[in-house]
Amino acid sequence: MAEPFKNNFNVPVIRAMARHLGRVAPDFDAPSFIATASEGLERLELKQRADRITTALIHHLPEDFPSAADILIASLDPDCGQTNSDMQTGPVDRGIRGWPILPMAEFIALRGQNHVALALDTLKDMTSRFSSEFAVRPFLANHPEQTLETFARWTTDKNEHVRRLVSEGSRPRLPWGMRLHTFVDDPSPVIRLLEMLKDDPSEYVRRSVANNLNDIAKDHPDRVALLAQDWMIDASPDRQRLVRHGLRTLIKSGHAYALQALGFAPALITVESFSLSTPRIALGEALSFDIAIASTSSEPQPLVIDYAVHHMRANGRTTAKVFKWKTASINPGAVLHTTKRHPIKPITTRRYYPGRHRIEVLINGQCVAEADFELVVP
Repeated sequence: MAEPFKNNFNVPVIRAMARHLGRVAPDFDAPSFIATASEGLERLELKQRADRITTALIHHLPEDFPSAADILIASLDPDCGQTNSDMQTGPVDRGIRGWPILPMAEFIALRGQNHVALALDTLKDMTSRFSSEFAVRPFLANHPEQTLETFARWTTDKNEHVRRLVSEGSRPRLPWGMRLHTFVDDPSPVIRLLEMLKDDPSEYVRRSVANNLNDIAKDHPDRVALLAQDWMIDASPDRQRLVRHGLRTLIKSGHAYALQALGFAPALITVESFSLSTPRIALGEALSFDIAIASTSSEPQPLVIDYAVHHMRANGRTTAKVFKWKTASINPGAVLHTTKRHPIKPITTRRYYPGRHRIEVLINGQCVAEADFELVVP
């Protein structure tokens, strides 16, 4: 069984942090820091453990923020990784890197709001040892102009971790991070940064750009789809992959402009047959269905074939969830036949209710066939 993430914060890690902090700050009370940071650690989860260490840093580092920042920077591993493969996961002999950076960066976010330039420079140093994507967000919220100006400069930094901090830290809906409501409402400043990074030489950075784009698409689908159409003009293979990943939620929902950006026009087809061989199933069994379609176009057509299952809810209404099926190409006059099995089994993120459900087949975002089925829940 994999080790729980929370165990990345343990007493040996805290002792290693204390050793490095004490090495660069002779007045640092290492025994007291260890006692404060490790008190009741076994009872705490990951975020609580990180917060406990941050609290210990607040109690044991100088109140003067520039002095505290100098100590933290001096305690870091001097090896500033240039690529994602350089990222290590824990403290090493020469200095701190990996998971311990998380509570250190949070210290900067809490104590550095009156020293924005120094705080951002410190997070820049930290992010090549472990991402500071969560800690930069309070600065974007509280000091947007200064932080965005700094981010714009960072888009050309030689270190890919720093460039990724721009795209990942500015995601409006970063999972587990504070929501940037201003950019949820108006993502224009974020999009300007993504424009600077869309052809970044690092796949690590481009992947983050795509995830940011996907975040924005949840609130501004048409804008992102039209932006993607612009980005696809004379796009390199790398940028094409970025756009496809950034549009994944829109493609799954059948958004017309997003499909057009990737070259999928409304399909010119007829449905020759559609059958659901399992009109009644019990929870734990699988739907089985197949479809045959014929092209009515005089040109070959690329197809995105998905399907949506409309699940019954407690109030008697249904909600749809779209699932990927396949991509294909169909020639003029050709017939494409494909089959699918979809297990409906208990999962922790959904509660199933008995009754009539529906399945739809979606081709290039359009529903071309549908059928009802009965779900029996013991």
